[in-house]
Amino acid sequence: MTKTATKVTFAKSSGFQQALNQKVNDYFLSNKIAKRDHPAMYFKTVIILGWVISAWSLVLFSPPIIWLKIISCILLGMGIAGIGFSVGHDANHGGYSNHKSVNGTIGLIYDVIGLSSFLWRFRHNQLHHMYTNILHHDVEIHGDGLVRMTPYMEHKWYHRYQHLLINLIYAIIPLYWSFADIYIILFKRHYHDHRIPHINAKEIFILLTGKIIWLSIFLFIPMALGYSPTEALIGFLLVYMTYGILICNVFMLAHVLEPAEFIEPESESNLVDEEWAIAQVKTTVDFAPRNWFLNWYLGGLNYQTIHHLYPHICHIHYPQIAPIVAEVCAEFGVTYNVYPTFVGALIANYRWLKDLGRGDNQVSPNKQGVLVN
Repeated sequence: MTKTATKVTFAKSSGFQQALNQKVNDYFLSNKIAKRDHPAMYFKTVIILGWVISAWSLVLFSPPIIWLKIISCILLGMGIAGIGFSVGHDANHGGYSNHKSVNGTIGLIYDVIGLSSFLWRFRHNQLHHMYTNILHHDVEIHGDGLVRMTPYMEHKWYHRYQHLLINLIYAIIPLYWSFADIYIILFKRHYHDHRIPHINAKEIFILLTGKIIWLSIFLFIPMALGYSPTEALIGFLLVYMTYGILICNVFMLAHVLEPAEFIEPESESNLVDEEWAIAQVKTTVDFAPRNWFLNWYLGGLNYQTIHHLYPHICHIHYPQIAPIVAEVCAEFGVTYNVYPTFVGALIANYRWLKDLGRGDNQVSPNKQGVLVN
């Protein structure tokens, strides 16, 4: 059956985004700064790729000491997460360079680490960024029903344990993504009612070649160098479980916690009674803005509100844009949500998952996304 998306619309502009764009553009013009092609981004790319290559080499060629191999695998998983946070993320958003060919080439790094860049751009750029925290449209808060992230999702008995088991789920998600990509792109062809764009022969070649390169790097080459299939598989799983736990936790801290709102469009008109840019601010949370390491390692994802408003601007600029966003939010009476620390946001996320897992949360009919017990 052909799938067509039910169109969700947002309220007309209240002037918020226009005022915000004006001030952000003025910042770049007055300081004569380019929004993309930042030297610090290129330098970061070299550092992270060097990290991954060094950790991969350490896994394969270090002395056969168990604890050293385990640490090396964890470091490799952290490096791959760094690629996901920073390098591939900016490129596949078009925020890495002014040149489409550079963004496209760098963006293929997702395929090398096992994730289809073609499908990611649709799922993340179009569905998640356009319909943030709207169930059945933002597929990243659906979780195939396994995790209850939004109060609008039906409660199941097993959700009661989700806050206890969540990191086990995170650990296997990258492997699920990597193999489900092929099925979703070539056979299923849709997310809920949203049709996946037509994929041409070139993209199919990239998809399948990427999977072969990925498996070669992390499984076949280790076995060719003398590791047993069991040893190679254990190392592979340790690397990707580390990657999954890191990248999924960071995503959760941006959208799946209080005070982020979860939006339900009006049933008849399918209208969200907010300007799109205001909805982005209300459904998103920043965290740990003064943590220098997270600012670097997470690729600006701890400035998630800025990222949702300006995904095409290199994340290197987010700390400077944040005060501008805060100023305009104050002018328009919009709350800009920020957790000062990573730990504080992490606790809030686990509390939210626990509350939703109990099933005793209901959505107030008078205000979208606000819960009453």
